[in-house]
Amino acid sequence: MNPFYIIAAIAGYFAILIAISRFTSHKSSNKDFYLGNRKSPWFVVAFGMLGASLSGVTFISVPGWVNSTQFSYLQMVLGYLVGYIVISYVLLPVYYKLNLTSIYTYLEHRFGIFSQKTGAIFFFISRVIGASFRLFIVATVLQVMVFDPLSVPFPVTVIITIALIWIYTNKGGIKTIIWTDVLQTTFMFLSAIFTIVFIANRMDIDGLWQFVQSSEYSKTFFFSDWNSPNHFFKQFFGGMFITIVMTGLDQDMMQKNLSCKNLKDAQKNMLSYGIAFIPVNIMFLTLGVLLYSYAGYIGLALPTRGDEIFPLVISHSSLPLFVVIFFILGLVAAAYSSADSALTALTTTFTVDILGYNHDKTNTPKALKMRQWSHIGISALLAIVIIIFRLISDDNVINAIFTVAGYTYGPLLGLFAYGLFTKRNPIEKWIPYISIGSPIICYILSANSEQWFNGYSFGFELLILNGALVFIGLHVSSFLPNKKSKT
Repeated sequence: MNPFYIIAAIAGYFAILIAISRFTSHKSSNKDFYLGNRKSPWFVVAFGMLGASLSGVTFISVPGWVNSTQFSYLQMVLGYLVGYIVISYVLLPVYYKLNLTSIYTYLEHRFGIFSQKTGAIFFFISRVIGASFRLFIVATVLQVMVFDPLSVPFPVTVIITIALIWIYTNKGGIKTIIWTDVLQTTFMFLSAIFTIVFIANRMDIDGLWQFVQSSEYSKTFFFSDWNSPNHFFKQFFGGMFITIVMTGLDQDMMQKNLSCKNLKDAQKNMLSYGIAFIPVNIMFLTLGVLLYSYAGYIGLALPTRGDEIFPLVISHSSLPLFVVIFFILGLVAAAYSSADSALTALTTTFTVDILGYNHDKTNTPKALKMRQWSHIGISALLAIVIIIFRLISDDNVINAIFTVAGYTYGPLLGLFAYGLFTKRNPIEKWIPYISIGSPIICYILSANSEQWFNGYSFGFELLILNGALVFIGLHVSSFLPNKKSKT
């Protein structure tokens, strides 16, 4: 396919994003950047959050999972829904009561400045690695399909990618992202729907759902092998706690919720978004069944990695040009809907929590300048990390880095749980050490679990254990002498 068609489509897409940015960022202040002045319509936020939650990794990976795990991912999605209910009625009331800009300011209210900065730093590390990893996957696909034929070096691709995000988020922040997410989610869904429809037509499939049910990939519930990471209860409760942590305790996702007009609207947003997440993921799993079936139908050799099945089918089949264009736009939208909000959230956390421009300092001229420079610096940091991933060129190392980043959400779970469900005060200066020690212990347990625990393999329940260890550590420290309670 001529790469200039793709470049033209992407250029048009970004022209729309920049137009939205100019419209939404007029006379924007720090309050608009951080919280959209708390005027975002809840239903707009809910629709946009679907795209931001899926991200480029999900857009590519979920269809690829059906080959190895079938429809078992839906077990986790059901757990997600319970997690969204917990966020709606446990966490959101606390955030709105305290009128927070950054959710990690809650930790300062509850324990003190050490805990606030600990939570913010753990989030910062997680999001920098996670956002870079997601953009790395998308930049790699675009490099192969578009920029390699034009002899454009990968670092240039990355710099352009990050620069475009900076251009349309630097003024409006979350106020702009609420609306660009709508566009990005729309393109992502259209890409999946068009691909499903055209593959189904090419294969003369009459009853799509019957076809999916009769395929070898459709098994959903797994109860037989407790040692397997795919066991129902592991995935269900893992999904529930992943949602609580990676949505409810994540500044990136909660910043959008906090931009709603009031608590009631934020709860409606969260619950409707949580319910919609089920059919959306069924759609992407269905797409996976069709991609693998179509690959067999046209005699295409299956890739060794599931992540490669979607771009492989698009690249090596005679699908119409506009389906290919929508795949590219869907892929770009999936990556940018996650990356742009991550950049805004990282800027917020770094400025408000780490540098301390919170409370009455948020709207000062100095805070505005610091936020602008932080936004530039974090953009550069994301570009550097993506290029480092490329230089490593080792999937095992990169996946290990991404896995380690996942461990950093456990301490957030333990910190917030202890703050919400107890009235005791731990020794605050111990909080960073407890938060660092817990992920290290969990990593050691995960690496040796099959040998130490009779073949048991940890799945997503490791997050629960991580949070529990932090909770226990905080509780033990609260009984030790010479502790200093927060005043």
